[in-house]
Amino acid sequence: MPSGAESGPSGAASGPSGAASGHGDVAAVRPGGAAASGAGGEGELGSEDRSRVRLVVVRHGATEWSQSGRHTGRTDLPLLDEGRRQARELGSRLADHDFALVLTSPLCRARQTCALAGFGPVARECDDLREWDYGDYEGRTTDEIRAKRPGWSLWRDAVPGGETARQVGDRADRVIEAVRVQDGDVLAFAHAHVLRVVAARWVGLPATDGALLTLSPATISVLGWERDVAVVERWNDAAGDALG
Repeated sequence: MPSGAESGPSGAASGPSGAASGHGDVAAVRPGGAAASGAGGEGELGSEDRSRVRLVVVRHGATEWSQSGRHTGRTDLPLLDEGRRQARELGSRLADHDFALVLTSPLCRARQTCALAGFGPVARECDDLREWDYGDYEGRTTDEIRAKRPGWSLWRDAVPGGETARQVGDRADRVIEAVRVQDGDVLAFAHAHVLRVVAARWVGLPATDGALLTLSPATISVLGWERDVAVVERWNDAAGDALG
């Protein structure tokens, strides 16, 4: 868990050194604590919230369930030794870059990745970056689910007892609105499905279009701008300087 003195959202979280900050939902890191008003997973976020801030997103390193393909939502698994190695490598790839704000999902696998990458002391926990809640399908593989529900898709079909794509899209919108009021690039450590939704919403697509983006463990992706158009600058980058 991050520890140390709390800093406000505009405080520089420059690289992997500096004062630790607080935690909570993403509204807590917005100036004035104003709640974000998401678009419900549909349409485009308001232009009034736009800046040229980039959002650099990192999927956590390998876990037992990520390797076996089991849906890992709220189950709080730690990283495997391989995941810990991947996290340290991510740190070396990100070390030369400064970030105005570092966010992490509160789940262990994301927090461990963040800490091993060297950003634990400056990271703020963001509840909106939790993974999709898979409800009754937690811990099951797609093949196991389709044995009873042929053709099932997380993006299209219901998850009994869990979240809809629209609900995850609402969370993604709050993250994006918090990012776009910062004074510099933002780094976020989280999970495959929620980050795919964040990417779709970043470019104004419905949350369900996250289905078009695959995301591997321990990868870096960059959501940015081409002039005044929000774009995916780089995606699912597993090696080298993704921000170079």
